[in-house]
Amino acid sequence: MSTVLETEEHRALRDAVAALGKRYGRDYMTGVIREGSHPRELWSEAAKLGYLGVNLPEEYGGGGGGMAELSIVLEELGAAGSPLLMMVVSPAICGTVIARFGTEDQKRRWLPGLADGGVTMAFGITEPDAGSNSHRITTTARRDGEEWLLTGRKVFVSGVDIADATLVVGRTEDARTGKLKPCLFIVPRETPGFGRTPIDMELHAPEKQFELVLDDVRLPAEALVGDEDAGLLQLFAGLNPERIMTAAFGIGMGRYALGKAVEYARTRQVWKTPIGAHQAIAHPLATAHIDLELARLMMQKAARLYDDGDDVGAGEAANMAKYAAGEACVSAVDQAVHTLGGNGLTREYGLASLVTAARVARIAPVSREMILNYVSHQSLGLPKSY
Repeated sequence: MSTVLETEEHRALRDAVAALGKRYGRDYMTGVIREGSHPRELWSEAAKLGYLGVNLPEEYGGGGGGMAELSIVLEELGAAGSPLLMMVVSPAICGTVIARFGTEDQKRRWLPGLADGGVTMAFGITEPDAGSNSHRITTTARRDGEEWLLTGRKVFVSGVDIADATLVVGRTEDARTGKLKPCLFIVPRETPGFGRTPIDMELHAPEKQFELVLDDVRLPAEALVGDEDAGLLQLFAGLNPERIMTAAFGIGMGRYALGKAVEYARTRQVWKTPIGAHQAIAHPLATAHIDLELARLMMQKAARLYDDGDDVGAGEAANMAKYAAGEACVSAVDQAVHTLGGNGLTREYGLASLVTAARVARIAPVSREMILNYVSHQSLGLPKSY
């Protein structure tokens, strides 16, 4: 591996996205949230500049890059205070799955829109009674002639209200064994039987969360993504980018909070010197910076392995990156609020809302405990407790 962690092109991409993020910033995002709207202007401009589809194949309108480039985009937008959470879902999960496993018709239909931002796709996997146990997914698909009938429920599906379609994880019966196996289906938004209900969240974010009810949703044969027998492989092809991008989301948010705290600590003076001169303030901020940098290193490793086609190695690194970024993000936000004291809880400084938002990086898309289970079993070879 090169001693240069990022290429000149990567550094230029960081600078360009950072400049875009700075033009919008936290005030723009909090305004969008307050209005109950969506960050359409930022999404549209990022798309026009080629940032949203930077990971998708060039022949379908993308930038021909990978997760390394897409994670840079989300991290830098987050560091400017204006992250686009739907980047985790639409180009990273759905775009990657369709690009790697979709039919030629599916690629031609969906990828150009996902690349230029004109099409948004949501992702439905979590169920009310399954939680982190994807083996308990009960959303099932059964054949009806040449078509499929999809039935089940999903929860915590981001952005269904603005998504043109949702990539839904269901299960089909294996004709040979009779066992259920995962399969992925593209469900357009207006498909009959496809219902959505908003979930009332304490989390303040432009992306709303929904519960989906699929009541015998009739889908054509071409709604099935890829090979019916490769469902598990296809699913994890989407989940590894999801973890890498969640790490980018957490690192960006942590960097934004830390930047606000450092700026405050440099200028806030209570006694003779700025408060940042005191080690009780300086050392925790330095620790937060170190933890964010370490998390970024693991994210870069995960992205590199994934882009190189090492799905197994990327799986371990992506889980570790997501874990490290979640922990670093929560610590950075907590320390930033603490550094500002009472000001950290005011609307003026805009940090208090991040206390809740930072927990997303710990909880979703997989909890820190499930990642520790993964590392225990897969990396260390310890026996399972379940």
